[in-house]
Amino acid sequence: MTEPTIASSIRGVNHLALVCSDMARTVDFYTNVLGFPLVKTVELPGGLGQHFFFGIGGTSTLAFFWFPNAPEGVPGISHPARKPGPEGPLSAIASMNHVAFDVPAQEIEELRERLIAAGVECTPIVNHDDSKWGASREMHPEVFVRSVYFRDPDDISLEIAAWTKVFDESDVRHEPMGAATASASA
Repeated sequence: MTEPTIASSIRGVNHLALVCSDMARTVDFYTNVLGFPLVKTVELPGGLGQHFFFGIGGTSTLAFFWFPNAPEGVPGISHPARKPGPEGPLSAIASMNHVAFDVPAQEIEELRERLIAAGVECTPIVNHDDSKWGASREMHPEVFVRSVYFRDPDDISLEIAAWTKVFDESDVRHEPMGAATASASA
């Protein structure tokens, strides 16, 4: 008999914890612009800061720490640069690249328009596919997810994303790469 895996007990993401520079500004953006309810607040002991949680659907939450002495983020290291260069959306190992919120496919255009109406700068809708460039301007049967990217007040890269197909075994077809692979191809 096979032992159950850790995955068999996982129900989804409990929370993702990020760091902000101003908790009041973060609360304003995530509650008033995105509409996520603030569900729990914690004052860290000894004046170390705060830890606040926003409900993002089901039992999942997005959390933020505010530390009064946190160092500034560095685009291209702690998070992707606002205008990625030829290296793409590069960020450092152990950094948080972006957070993608799952939305219904039929609502993505409307949600993008609502973000724009709230003064949030957004990308056009990106139709991610398996083509050479990984995206198409047009919707077609090979598109597997549609996305809109935007930033929060601390330049954290956010995305609304809608799956457009059910994955099957044909969607897993690339060998994993790592440091050894990169050295061999250099």
